[in-house]
Amino acid sequence: MGIYIFGHKKPDTDSVMAAISLSYLENKCGNDTEPRILSSVNKETKYALHTFNLEEPGYLNDVKLQLKDINYHKGFFLKETDSIFKGYQYMLGEELTGLPIVKENDIFTGLITIKDLSKTMIYQNGIYLDTSYQNILSTIEGSPVLCFDEEIKGKILAAAFKEETFLKNISLSNQDILIVGDRHSIIEYAIESKVKLMIITGAGIIKPEHLKLAHENKVNIIRTNYDTYHVSRVLSLANYIKTMMTSYNPTKFFDTDFVDDVLDINDRLKHTNYPIVDINNKCLGLLKITDLSEKEPKKVILVDHNEREQSIDGIEEAEIIEIIDHHNLGSLTTNIPVNFRNMAVGSTCTIIYTLYKERNIDIPKNIAGAMLSGILSDTLILKSPTATDKDIEAVKELAKLAEVDYEEYGMNLLKAGTSLTGMSKEDVLYNDFKVYTVGKSTFGIGQFFTMNFSDIEKEIDQYIQVLDSVSEANHYDFLALYVTDIIKKGSYLIYNTKAQDKVEVMYNQGFKQGDFIAGCISRKKNVIPLIMEIYEN
Repeated sequence: MGIYIFGHKKPDTDSVMAAISLSYLENKCGNDTEPRILSSVNKETKYALHTFNLEEPGYLNDVKLQLKDINYHKGFFLKETDSIFKGYQYMLGEELTGLPIVKENDIFTGLITIKDLSKTMIYQNGIYLDTSYQNILSTIEGSPVLCFDEEIKGKILAAAFKEETFLKNISLSNQDILIVGDRHSIIEYAIESKVKLMIITGAGIIKPEHLKLAHENKVNIIRTNYDTYHVSRVLSLANYIKTMMTSYNPTKFFDTDFVDDVLDINDRLKHTNYPIVDINNKCLGLLKITDLSEKEPKKVILVDHNEREQSIDGIEEAEIIEIIDHHNLGSLTTNIPVNFRNMAVGSTCTIIYTLYKERNIDIPKNIAGAMLSGILSDTLILKSPTATDKDIEAVKELAKLAEVDYEEYGMNLLKAGTSLTGMSKEDVLYNDFKVYTVGKSTFGIGQFFTMNFSDIEKEIDQYIQVLDSVSEANHYDFLALYVTDIIKKGSYLIYNTKAQDKVEVMYNQGFKQGDFIAGCISRKKNVIPLIMEIYEN
């Protein structure tokens, strides 16, 4: 199982490009990784992907533990044409109390339990046989003498009477299966009657003339060392295992089912074993409830975030291998030590560029374009106060490798992301959105870049309604949309109505919806510290 690399739930250009470029680096170093996204990418990111012919990463819904992450008994099942005896031996040998049964192409048909087998072995009447020649051989440890039919069906009879009594009172036909020792007159009578199968017990001898007649009459014959009594007792266990299956529909699970859901169902049913199937009902094996302790959680590397609220659903059930980020330390914790690369730079892609240099890995043009896009986006073409000398160094080098003028490309990149065409108010809010937690309080900050705030300002009341609705639905204490104009080097602020008092503490008394905040460009440096101070104090 490979390693997933992904950014936060509302992916921006930096997080997407960080996942792509880090995955390329890790794979070059011999690891098996895949870049993923947790929701749809924005227009700006799509522009960057298109410009550098990069494939959009696949969507990843969650990393919750699924049954496919559990070391259940894979491949543990029997075919419906296997014998009951084989099922008993298999369950005994593997210490199982249940076993899935499959038909052609391993399609699941039912489940047998040790209780079912016990009932069959105790209460069997031993009268009828419906099985294969091979199953009979295996069950009675026989050796083939003559075989004309692969499938054997018929009524079981044992030659227990005296020869004279048997010949006088028992009528045989091609629907009979006869168990007999070396009683030659009965053997001859059975062959002449063209019985379906004759089982010679006690390693009995068959006369050459009888063998010749049996061949002419196409009588199936098996010889075994067991005596007649033993064969009579076990022969019905040679039946196809499907002949003992009950008609009930047992509880089964898909390999994609979540472990938590399986445990909830098991709390009600209290079963020991469950068949595991795929979406096409193909049986994959058997889950013993005790198997749930043997798990292989999904392995992940996080980029551009280290907050639980910003990460994928089920992150607490995954194995975090590494975190690469440029934000303040968040709420994520791990059970074991992990590699954590956190640098005070303007972009996660700057850190990944540094990793390429440290590991002496060549950067191809498209990957250089990916990292360049991430840095230019997060630092607003190096105009953000978060931009550092390391970001500038990386941009200049990556621009050469990507064969673009970074300022011209950067403006085109940001313009592609500022178009409101086809975007709802929610789309604008969530275009670049992050959630933060301080104590028991949760707040959300969206940021949208534009060159023309008037398009948003004329519908500001509708934006406020959306912010109020979203904050109520998600229990955000504070929800804000910072509309940033990189030309004016500041942001216009729209916020949920109930946050008015906090906004006035952050900025000034009388602050109102849509007011401009000069110098407010970076969410990380210009916004989050102010909000954190309010909540902490």
